[in-house]
Amino acid sequence: MTAGMGRSQKRVLSALAVTASWSVVLAGAAQPAAAADVQPKQWYLSALQAEEMWKVTTGEGIKVAVIDTGVNASTSSLQGQVLKGTDATAAEGDENDDYNGHGTTMAELIAGTGKGGGLKGLAPGSKIIPVRISNDDFQKKPSLNATEWANAIRAAADSDAKIINMSFGGEFSLDREREAVKYAESKGKLFFASVGNNAEGGNGDLYPASYPQVVGVASADQKGKVSKFSQNGNSVDVAAPGSDIPRWCDNSFQKYCDGIGGTSSATAIASASAALVWSAHPDWTANQVLNVLFDTAGRDWEKGTLSKYLGHGLIRPAMNILKGKGDPGDPDISPLTAERTGGSPASPAPSSTSSAPASEQPAQNENADKVDETVAAGDTEAAAASDGGVPLGLIVGGIAGVAVLGAVVFAVVRRRGAA
Repeated sequence: MTAGMGRSQKRVLSALAVTASWSVVLAGAAQPAAAADVQPKQWYLSALQAEEMWKVTTGEGIKVAVIDTGVNASTSSLQGQVLKGTDATAAEGDENDDYNGHGTTMAELIAGTGKGGGLKGLAPGSKIIPVRISNDDFQKKPSLNATEWANAIRAAADSDAKIINMSFGGEFSLDREREAVKYAESKGKLFFASVGNNAEGGNGDLYPASYPQVVGVASADQKGKVSKFSQNGNSVDVAAPGSDIPRWCDNSFQKYCDGIGGTSSATAIASASAALVWSAHPDWTANQVLNVLFDTAGRDWEKGTLSKYLGHGLIRPAMNILKGKGDPGDPDISPLTAERTGGSPASPAPSSTSSAPASEQPAQNENADKVDETVAAGDTEAAAASDGGVPLGLIVGGIAGVAVLGAVVFAVVRRRGAA
């Protein structure tokens, strides 16, 4: 399924497409699931130790801008969770008119309360600011706005949101969008975007995930392996759960469906992870929150080096929330670009000892890529041998410690791609 907004652009919705063009990526048809049955399918909540983290923080005080297909604020799980947003489209309706259910799913994965049997968000104390954009199927070409995505990013940057979640991706790097992303960084925002679900059918870079200032999120499955559909390369900065994540079936909001979830869902879960850490440390900058997420990511290679499949590793907010791990580093230096960010406060905050200065850009690690190639190829036997069969929940939740032993561990890593 493609999505778009400019005459010369083809946009890809980085998640739950079910058309023939994505048949290679998506295995099997989605099956309806009653709302009452959806929460037991959220396997990653226990793996990430959500219940334990919620005793410390639920993400209260943090607002997340969801740039997507709109957010239905009337679902049982989102009632009271959605604030005033922006409609960047030229279509009828507003930001609360979700035309296919995708944006509402992302919002619930971040901030859903779970009421009425709906999806539980990883950061249920956070709030959502919806910013609606369109895809190719939503608007007819004569009404398309070529600046829509850039306008949406700027609107999110100008909002009260600390975090921007964009589970969308396009094939082309455009100057107006690049400048909008830089603007968001200058406003002190932490920007997450999905790297795409087309690893087996092209694996090209998608934007905004491939812009240097954006955290590109890959998908991992229940075994801790990178999902086969998850795109890899320079745009991957971190990985989060993306396989077997329930979603709203369509814009009727009558049922949830089973599906891959994709890098879209992984992005939402990464954004929620950041909301938890930022809520626990409200005086931190976006750079410090991201530094800690990278520092505590699960990996079995040297810290500070990157894998093209998992980047810094598998995301593990519990390592900070429950164990106090992670070096926030320099508040003014981006861990993505190693450059000073205009939106950071001038006064530095104290940080713990780090093995590498925050100003040093991570180097690529050939050994890490070899490990992840094994994982991507589905060599679970070799992976199991290397991790000694450590349970996923222990690894992801952080009980097993900072260092993760094994190729299949579910821990999100990061790798930055320059557009």
